[in-house]
Amino acid sequence: MQKIKIVTDQQNHLTAHLFLPEKSNGKFLVINSATGVKQQIYFAFAHFLKDNGFTVMTYDYFGIGMSKPDRMKRCNASMTSWGNSDFKAVTDYIIKEFNHHIKFCLGHSVGALLLGMNRNSDIFRQFIFVGTQNAFVGNLRFRTRIEAYLGFGIVQPITSSLLGYFPANWFGLGESLPKNCAYDWRTLILNRKSTNKLFEKTENYSHRLSQKVLVLYAEDDDWLTEKGVKSLLRNTYPNLKPEYRLLRASESDKGEIGHVNFFRSYNKKLWNIILNEIRN
Repeated sequence: MQKIKIVTDQQNHLTAHLFLPEKSNGKFLVINSATGVKQQIYFAFAHFLKDNGFTVMTYDYFGIGMSKPDRMKRCNASMTSWGNSDFKAVTDYIIKEFNHHIKFCLGHSVGALLLGMNRNSDIFRQFIFVGTQNAFVGNLRFRTRIEAYLGFGIVQPITSSLLGYFPANWFGLGESLPKNCAYDWRTLILNRKSTNKLFEKTENYSHRLSQKVLVLYAEDDDWLTEKGVKSLLRNTYPNLKPEYRLLRASESDKGEIGHVNFFRSYNKKLWNIILNEIRN
């Protein structure tokens, strides 16, 4: 595992890691993290792919994990800057250093949404989406819908305004977030257009993407529904070619997958779904 630094066009410094195989198969995969999820969550999965010949990159968006500034109140990162600046800088690096590799991108949750904000997304042969959707409350289950209205309609704007950032960790929602990221998350959930509304704030390249995409989603993910998953592919990425795969909790050795636990080591046998897809 090799630690590297990538500088964005906004002069923000991102910390990334490269997982380099002893014998390369000529294929490269970059992982776009979920909201507030540090890259360490993906290390075991990255090692697994590395041991199967893949070169893998993980990184933290600006404002998250190892790419967090000293003072969160001054962090101006947003979900759109994660896409059009951070992810763009990462793909610029990939083009420069791994141009001859066959390239894949795994987007976990919001990580899949960033593809439409980056004109370089056409460098990838195929995508893998894990636990991603148009997260509008109308697509969610009733109980989650109530939690979303309370959390993002009331709690999130109040705490973000008072503190200057969103303490997502107080509510079991991952790392604390820069306030603009939190407001963008609010848009994804409370605005009927969801991802498409977010795309209105930046250059939108979503319709240019026509690759194949393997779409994985877990039946025990409380914040995701099949309706939301298919809305994303139908309304936001209409030209991608999706293959859907429902992950059942019974397939997990611990009986749990949820929104993040697909990447836990105890679900290693499920990783073969992705390996077999991109190895062939």
